[in-house]
Amino acid sequence: MKSALRGYFLALGASLALSGAAMAQDISVAVVGPMTGSEASFGQQFKNGADLAIADINAAGGVLGKKLKLEVGDDACDPKQAVSVAEKMAGARIPFVVGHFCSSTSIPASDAYAEGNVLQITPGSTNPQFTERGLWNTFRVCGRDDQQGTVAAAYIIKNYNTKNVAIIHDKTTYGKGLADETKKAINAAGVKEKLYEAYTKGDKDFAALVSRFKKESIDFVYVGGYYAEAALILRQMREQGVNAVLMGGDALVDKQFAAIAGPLAEGSLFTFSPDPRKKATAAATLKKFKDKGIDPDGYTLYSYAAFQIWSQAAARAQTTDAKKVAAAIKAGSWDTVLGKISYTPKGDITLIDYVVYRRDKDGNYAELPAGQ
Repeated sequence: MKSALRGYFLALGASLALSGAAMAQDISVAVVGPMTGSEASFGQQFKNGADLAIADINAAGGVLGKKLKLEVGDDACDPKQAVSVAEKMAGARIPFVVGHFCSSTSIPASDAYAEGNVLQITPGSTNPQFTERGLWNTFRVCGRDDQQGTVAAAYIIKNYNTKNVAIIHDKTTYGKGLADETKKAINAAGVKEKLYEAYTKGDKDFAALVSRFKKESIDFVYVGGYYAEAALILRQMREQGVNAVLMGGDALVDKQFAAIAGPLAEGSLFTFSPDPRKKATAAATLKKFKDKGIDPDGYTLYSYAAFQIWSQAAARAQTTDAKKVAAAIKAGSWDTVLGKISYTPKGDITLIDYVVYRRDKDGNYAELPAGQ
């Protein structure tokens, strides 16, 4: 009996040792974003993209013969929480992070990642300063606000150059940065806004702001901020009889904007890239998402693409060492669901393609025809 028990425990120990060895072979990577809080829908987009990307990469053999294991971090779009998460990821020796969403979290987190030898690709942080500070580890798969603001400004200049324009922002790194880039571009073309005002992210009562719109006979409102406040501003504008057109940036792509604004969302505008779901390079992946009951809207495919780029670069560099993979990314060109992607020395994508979208009464959006 003792011999049998001894044999059982030896076998069990060997099994656990092998299991532990197998687990040690996994490469841990991470996705970080607002998994909770007011921008949680974007965090879910990031995670949806990450989950399928990891599954597909592992099904194809993993990276350097090892399987990927996904860690998930929640920054709630809070800078302090973002730095804490970044330090935790660096401490765990995770070589690669996809994240964050809010520019106000991506920028401070990137410093912690750089110090901890972690490569970072953001799917959705558009503030120029993310890549302008000369860090070795910062990349994005989206465009920048100085590009996005120029596209928004071109629309304003063409359609509202003789009208009363208001530019407002929520004081965040993203919101103010985008509003300022748009303001700078229209001013350079000789168009002067009638009103430039700020509000606070998280506000729900915009009566005073809307009263200013009414007093100044505003025809067009450009919002630098996130979807929740923008949708409430739109609703309260209509309640006070202000019929100005509302336009915002890529943060208004989320379907929650239409959910909050309801039918009043009709006619509102925002800038975003040409719908990645319509790209031929995304067709097979789109079907996989659809089969899972997921509409890969917003930044879902951007998150997926970030993992594609890193996995290909790690394979080419024959290592997961963050600095060597970063060098490989900048030197190469990568096949993704978003199409072929290559990088500038700063870590920005070389292809810039923002367009303007308009929502209909059902909350759906469509790209405006060229020239409108």
